[in-house]
Amino acid sequence: MSASTPQPNQSLRPADRRVSARIGAIAESATLAVDAKAKALKAAGRPVIGFGAGEPDFPTPDYIVEAAVDACRDPKNHRYTPAGGLPELKDAIAAKTLRDSGYRVDASQVLVTNGGKQAIYEAFAAILDPGDEVIVPAPYWTTYPESIQLAGGVPVEVVADETTGYKVSVEQLEAARTENTKVVLFVSPSNPTGAVYTEAEAEAIGRWALEHGLWVLTDEIYEHLVYGDATFTSLPALLPELADKCIVVNGVAKTYAMTGWRVGWVIGPKDVIKAATNLQSHATSNVSNVAQRAAIAAVAGDLSAVHEMRTAFDRRRRTIVRMLNEIDGVVCPEPEGAFYAYPSVKGLLGKEIRGQRPQTSAELASLILDEVEVAAVPGEAFGTPGYLRFSYALGDEDLVEGISRIQKLLGEARD
Repeated sequence: MSASTPQPNQSLRPADRRVSARIGAIAESATLAVDAKAKALKAAGRPVIGFGAGEPDFPTPDYIVEAAVDACRDPKNHRYTPAGGLPELKDAIAAKTLRDSGYRVDASQVLVTNGGKQAIYEAFAAILDPGDEVIVPAPYWTTYPESIQLAGGVPVEVVADETTGYKVSVEQLEAARTENTKVVLFVSPSNPTGAVYTEAEAEAIGRWALEHGLWVLTDEIYEHLVYGDATFTSLPALLPELADKCIVVNGVAKTYAMTGWRVGWVIGPKDVIKAATNLQSHATSNVSNVAQRAAIAAVAGDLSAVHEMRTAFDRRRRTIVRMLNEIDGVVCPEPEGAFYAYPSVKGLLGKEIRGQRPQTSAELASLILDEVEVAAVPGEAFGTPGYLRFSYALGDEDLVEGISRIQKLLGEARD
């Protein structure tokens, strides 16, 4: 991405500009747009199967819901609370972080946010000045570059593909580093690819960041969703010397099937957390107290619910990879984490399918939705055209039915 993106309506007087250039440049979330379209078609009675949304299809565990019900009845939760989060929740997050990743932090290093997206934006806003560069491995989640640019930074993409399991190397990162580089983004397990870095690979990237005095922002939202021999690695736990320039973002959404509850958090050096908390005090103030009380029950409880979900996701993972790889022109590496498959569909582009010749993965995704009513997100949304992202966080029957429809459609492809 370029720092010199043309700004809309620059020739107009300020009073005549209806939308600011900064906000006008933001792209709609492609994943939410696809999910919204699929849900609208389904509401209209169409048999649409959606692989777009990144949310578990399981209900939030009962004990978490009951904690929220109790919280609703307690008048103390009807009032303002500290902007940075309930002290009890910050304590619980610190304890959970030590339990799950071996990273010891104090509650004063925790900021509770309205979901992971606010955590990411406020983290970047707290440390970036205009022109600071952030190295962003691609394929990337759609929100990362937008948050960086809103914070005044410049996202610099480093692209990995299926030949490396969608993992970037230190050599690639070094080639992208300039005197303006301030942060490297590290995401493992990854959305949209499901890639998981080994401990050795993670350590190499962490040591490279240390060597050059760079900040690391690491998104650990999928920490508990790893499969087979893959293991989750928390960089600041692995390399304690990195902690002074490391920011961790996380939340309850994926682990506890709580996407709609909107509770995330930022962990980092105290001065950064203080700055981000000041920002939040003006932007949103405290996160909903009821959601925070539910989050306390979630992070302080055991992980039996996520173990059950992970078993189901693992089964679906193996099914979807097998079925996608049965399609001529599709190459799908086996994801090791999260709940996404990210196949290359470059072998299908330009081929005739029901009278059309899609030239891009966006056109192919549109064709699939129109012809067989299955929704997937095109790779353009993640910085890498030529791919599709399928979330396998949906029921087994829908998964098989959806991919079967795609198999039949794409099986008609002709040169």
